[in-house]
Amino acid sequence: MKRKRTNKLSCERARAFPIERALAKLGHFPTKSTEKEAWFLSPFRPEAQASFKVSKELNRWYDHGAGKGGNVIDLVCLITKCSVREVLRIIAEHQISFSFQQQPIFEKEEKDTKIEIIAVKELAHPALKSYLKSRNIEPRTALKYIREVHYRFNEKNYFAIGLKNDSGGWELRNKYMKNSSSPKDVTHIKKDYTKLIVTEGMFDLLSILESNEKLGTEYDFFVLNSTAFFQKAKNIIEGYSSIELYLDNDRTGKRITQKLIGHSEYCKDRSTLYEDFKDMNEWLMGSTIDLIGQGIQDVFLLPQKRSCFAPDGRKIKRK
Repeated sequence: MKRKRTNKLSCERARAFPIERALAKLGHFPTKSTEKEAWFLSPFRPEAQASFKVSKELNRWYDHGAGKGGNVIDLVCLITKCSVREVLRIIAEHQISFSFQQQPIFEKEEKDTKIEIIAVKELAHPALKSYLKSRNIEPRTALKYIREVHYRFNEKNYFAIGLKNDSGGWELRNKYMKNSSSPKDVTHIKKDYTKLIVTEGMFDLLSILESNEKLGTEYDFFVLNSTAFFQKAKNIIEGYSSIELYLDNDRTGKRITQKLIGHSEYCKDRSTLYEDFKDMNEWLMGSTIDLIGQGIQDVFLLPQKRSCFAPDGRKIKRK
């Protein structure tokens, strides 16, 4: 008898996913790596010397500083603050781009897989300003929230607009690349207002402010930076009397919206404002509506091509 197929992901299958790759998708990269093991700065606390070990042969992790360890499910649960059921759903829906293709036990590591931040400055580069304008965002709108970030990756230098997260990492975007530096986390922009706007990415935030700059003087902002972190939103929204949700018009965005609405009676779904579009930035780029005087309060992020900027703004051709 043939076994009936199911869309649900089993714990056994999820545990087979390489821990090192899961950490990379969550913004954590090794400081040292060999064929048998990799060492990381702990994803749970600040530290100067790596104490977090991953055994590639056993696909298990151990945090020497905390004296605990486990499998990939345990780890993702701890980092994202999600339940086991939710972590399995996240993996199954490829929310952090998991892949279950079989990998060799001894896999050669790429050099310099960790992003090194070289400089952070006020937005000035013409190529980055042009990129913002191509997304219908005026640079003056973005100046208060983003920076020009220069960084090194795979022995090459790049630059991008950057949104800093609550753990000191950066969400990095330019015309050709979507990336992030370690550690990966949410961004909570606190101005002590009683109202909060929740978005998925930096271009949600920037599109909202481009639509109505007055919102920046009335609302705090919470940017998930990854839907894997939506559990953190539950704690953040507790202190607000009004929460506006501007998440993607896709299955995951709608599911998270409903979970947050179920968690707090003060949450309101604003995605109907861009219901014919994937997100608010797509709406902002494609809409012919005159925004002046509209008082529109909501927005979201358009997927980007993966490539890179050279330091002088040239596009790097792939070999």
